[in-house]
Amino acid sequence: METTVYYATNRAHEGPERFRPLRYGKAFSSDGMENLRFGRVTFQVDGARVADFLANDRPHTGPGDGEGLQGYFADCVRNSQKIEAYEERINDRQVNETAQRSTKLGSLAMFADLQKDMQEGRDMLLLVHGFNVSWEEAVATASAFEAMINAPRAGGGMAPVRVLLFTWPSDGMALPWVSYKSDRSDARGTAGALGRGLLKMRDYLHEVGRQVRMDNAALRRLRTRMAGAPDAEVQRAVAEMEVTQLCSQKIHLLAHSMGNYVVQNALSRIWDFSPGEQLPRLFDRIFLCSADVDDDVLEPGKPMERLHHLAQSVAIYHNANDNALRVSDYTKGNPDRLGQRGAARPQALHQKIYQVDCAPMVSGLTQHSYYTNGAVACDIRRAIAEQNPTQRGLRPTGLAPNTWQMVPGS
Repeated sequence: METTVYYATNRAHEGPERFRPLRYGKAFSSDGMENLRFGRVTFQVDGARVADFLANDRPHTGPGDGEGLQGYFADCVRNSQKIEAYEERINDRQVNETAQRSTKLGSLAMFADLQKDMQEGRDMLLLVHGFNVSWEEAVATASAFEAMINAPRAGGGMAPVRVLLFTWPSDGMALPWVSYKSDRSDARGTAGALGRGLLKMRDYLHEVGRQVRMDNAALRRLRTRMAGAPDAEVQRAVAEMEVTQLCSQKIHLLAHSMGNYVVQNALSRIWDFSPGEQLPRLFDRIFLCSADVDDDVLEPGKPMERLHHLAQSVAIYHNANDNALRVSDYTKGNPDRLGQRGAARPQALHQKIYQVDCAPMVSGLTQHSYYTNGAVACDIRRAIAEQNPTQRGLRPTGLAPNTWQMVPGS
């Protein structure tokens, strides 16, 4: 069967055709690190094997081997990927796109396709991956996570979620010193691209909102006409416009590992281009998973203090036994990581921010990509469905009102 992932990337394409690339590599786009490509990639998978991964009962984490599914999908992407980038035409990159005539933007084409998805009842979740991730692994992670959170156990009876991938030039080499430093530098460089992409989404949503308001006004006029003298043509126009008003789905953000550092640095770009004293509300839920950032980064006066502006709520998923973050902490000279024991002072966080201790539910070699597995993926799915921690079976830790713990059977 065929599966599809929508993506935005500032990676350099490989192959002779810019908008029909063979793959994307580990360098920045030749047009600059902030230049974004938008597109979709399709690849072939064995439905029976996928079902086996989704049903695999792992110790502690319950049904669903998301990490195993990532590995299988990565092989499938390498062997069968077909990439279709949305074509663009920008006449002068020194002039603002909106001030040019006959400009064609890939972002608008993709947003329009995703809007159709949302009108069919899907939420959107933007995934920003972390350290040491190749193009194929990034695509596989997005697809595997989408499969996990839409599996019957996680999403039964809930509206489906479409996972949109933001992928940046993560080195893809397991050299513990060189590749980590390289990726951290690339993450800082990438922040402008992510910020630019989020600003494009803000502008698109504002335009959609403006159009909806105009359509609502026209709809009211048509209903008035129909009430006075109903005819088939007016009734048909009203029905069509009512369908377009049904899109009430939400957009979410999940950052994994060093992807949180990308988000951290993107906030300043969004701030620079946002009026007033607030960042735009772009997301319903934000999930910070295995975050490779300082454990005080969300406190007042710190780099991510305004993150809560972007969403209705922010959830930190952490695991004290995360071996990858231990490496970041002890061998790279970093302070304590947010993704290990959560926030240094949870009482100092904004009331919209809470944290979930996943350690009791985590097993495996790295214990770092656990968010794609069984119970944790299920908990994220239930949070998207607006269930509070108590409804999701989480247990208060007693450390602070905003600290929770996953327990077997939750």
